[in-house]
Amino acid sequence: MSLNIIVLAKQVPDTRNVGKDAMKEDGTINRAALPAIFNPEDLNALEQALRLKDSHPGSTVTLLTMGLPRASEIIREAIYRGADGGIVLTDRVLGGADTLATSYSLAQAVKKFGNYDIILGGRQAIDGDTAQVGPQIAEKLGIPQITYAEEILNLSDGHVTVKRRLENGVETVKAPLPCVVTVNGSAPDCRPRNAMRVQKYKYAASPSEAVKLSEERKALLEKRPYLNLQEWSAAYVDADPAQIGLPGSPTKVKAIENVVFTAKDCRVITDNDAEIEDLVKELITNHTIG
Repeated sequence: MSLNIIVLAKQVPDTRNVGKDAMKEDGTINRAALPAIFNPEDLNALEQALRLKDSHPGSTVTLLTMGLPRASEIIREAIYRGADGGIVLTDRVLGGADTLATSYSLAQAVKKFGNYDIILGGRQAIDGDTAQVGPQIAEKLGIPQITYAEEILNLSDGHVTVKRRLENGVETVKAPLPCVVTVNGSAPDCRPRNAMRVQKYKYAASPSEAVKLSEERKALLEKRPYLNLQEWSAAYVDADPAQIGLPGSPTKVKAIENVVFTAKDCRVITDNDAEIEDLVKELITNHTIG
C-alpha cells in the first residue's frame, strides 16, 4: 500500500539567538531579522514520515510550510533527508497570523493538495510553544487526530497505530485514515542528509529564488523540472481574506517587555542563623539571586 504523506513543518527563529530586534512594534515576530532553523519537532515528524515511506514502497512525502519565501530552505533540507518535494504557502496577506489563522491557511492548502493519507507534524513550534496548529488543522479538515506521538507502530488496513508519550507513561491508540498525527521531541531524531540527494537537489529553487538566479541556473531549472519547488498564494488555496493574517487572528499582543536578569556573586560567610536570614531578606529585596 503506497501512501501520500504530508509533513507540516515550520521555519522558526532560532530562540538561542534572540536580540533586541526580535519583535516588531505591532507585537509580531521580526522573522527577517533573526537566524532561521528547521523547527526541531518537525524534524521528528519528518523521520516518522520517512519510515512510513521506507516501509510502504511507492509512497511520497511532501513538505508543506507557511512563511516567508526563504522557507524553501527547509524544503531543500527535507529533500536532502528523503522527502520527495514541498510547497511554500507564502503571501504578504498571510503575515501576522496567530494559530487560528495559520491553521485555517494550512488546512486550505491541504484541501488544495487533495489526495492524502496521513498528515504528520511536530507537536509544537519553538517560536510559540502552543501545540495548537496541528489539532486545529484536524478540526478544520474534519478528520481524527493523535497528539504526543512518539512512534508510529503500524499502518495498515486503513488505520494507523501510534504510541503516545504522556507525562506519566505511554499509551497505544488506533485511528482511521486520513488523520493528523503530531510528534513529540522524544521521538527518534531525523536521519542525516543523504550525500547523493544533496548533490542532486542542491540547486532546487522556488519561483521567488529563481528570479534572482543567473541565466545559467534558470536554464538548469527548465532542464530539470524536479528542481522546481512550489509556491502557493492565499488566493491559490481559495483562502478567505477575513480568516487569514492579522484580520483572521483574534490573538493580539498588547505589550512587550524586555526582562534582563543579572547575577550577583553571593557567598555565605557565616553559620549564624540570624545573619543568614538577613542575607536572604536582602537578596529578596534586591530581586537578585546569585
